[in-house]
Amino acid sequence: MRVWTEQPGQADVEAVVRCYFGRLRAGRIPEAEQLIDHGSVRHVLRSLWTGSVGASAEGDEASRSAAAGGWEQELSWLGELGLADFHWGDSGSHLYVEIAYRTQIIEVALSFWVKPVDGGWVVAGPGTLW
Repeated sequence: MRVWTEQPGQADVEAVVRCYFGRLRAGRIPEAEQLIDHGSVRHVLRSLWTGSVGASAEGDEASRSAAAGGWEQELSWLGELGLADFHWGDSGSHLYVEIAYRTQIIEVALSFWVKPVDGGWVVAGPGTLW
């Protein structure tokens, strides 16, 4: 996890978020978790799946039942997600990023924030926004 001695700028934070998301998409979950001060990755993955693949499977009983627990073992669906727009709060320490599934913005966004720790500042998150 990168620790800055001064509060990082937006470009630095966005670079960490892009790297985190790239590793997540590649199924390199442990590596992604090490980039930021991370919460529950299972919650993040489940939210992303529900907002993307799960939402597109609504009404398709076979897809929904087959994928009900499979999203944790078979992570290829992550490759169909992408980052869309970054939105910064007025404080400059909180942001959320919209997520796209097959080029369409989904209902789930990921939030990140810069927080002070012993020795500096880190990127924390993500939270899920619906």
